[in-house]
Amino acid sequence: MSYIEYEVADKIATISLNRPEAANAQNGALLEELDAAWQRAGADDDVAVIVLRANGKHFSAGHDLKDRSGPQPSKITLEHIYAIESRRYLEFSLRWRNIPKPSIAAVQGKCIAGGLLLCWPCDLIVAAEDAQFSDPVVMMGIGGVEYHGHTWELGPRKAKEILFTGRPITAREAEQVGMVNQVVPREELGTETAALAARIAEMPPFGLRQAKRAVNQTLDVQGFYAAIQSVFDVHQTGHGNALSVDGYPILVNLDEMKRKLE
Repeated sequence: MSYIEYEVADKIATISLNRPEAANAQNGALLEELDAAWQRAGADDDVAVIVLRANGKHFSAGHDLKDRSGPQPSKITLEHIYAIESRRYLEFSLRWRNIPKPSIAAVQGKCIAGGLLLCWPCDLIVAAEDAQFSDPVVMMGIGGVEYHGHTWELGPRKAKEILFTGRPITAREAEQVGMVNQVVPREELGTETAALAARIAEMPPFGLRQAKRAVNQTLDVQGFYAAIQSVFDVHQTGHGNALSVDGYPILVNLDEMKRKLE
């Protein structure tokens, strides 16, 4: 693996994003490796808890929209975008959410747009005091990232606020609305996350699996799964609108957009 580090110790699988020079921006290779690591941890009977973390200053700057790895079409079409995003963004995030083992995301620094698709599927989130969460894609003419967990994670009014303004919410704000479980000093993020994972790993595995299923199933009965699926199609209308404008301009000012959010 080039972009992911993976290790298992004391019944805890630790998956680390390892593209710090790019603020752990997610190109196609990183996402494929990340999914493989999730599946490996899910299938390993010696793993009771999964921890997702990131090397470097920031958890993730989101999707690498300049990624040109892999075959490229001669022309960008909505069909091409839909095929890629339905697998790497929607399907992967839902798959990670439903792995029947407790998972914890440890988040520091910036967690922008596609970064939410990595931490939101986790069962628990421990955030460093410097963590900031944002989804600025309305600035790109799109109504939010592909895995549209905003309303469930933040509540409707706070979700609208961060989408309408593009501003980041702090770790403390996220804790207040229940999106984050713990906020800790940056230097204690690793040790506090490890301590939480170790405590959970002592519980009976079947009980943990059933508890996770009970909560996720309750959310699904309330409409979570159906909403995530339907709003993914709403997301695609943003791409369709952008494609109707010559040059696909939503990519042009990406770097400037991110600078404004720092």
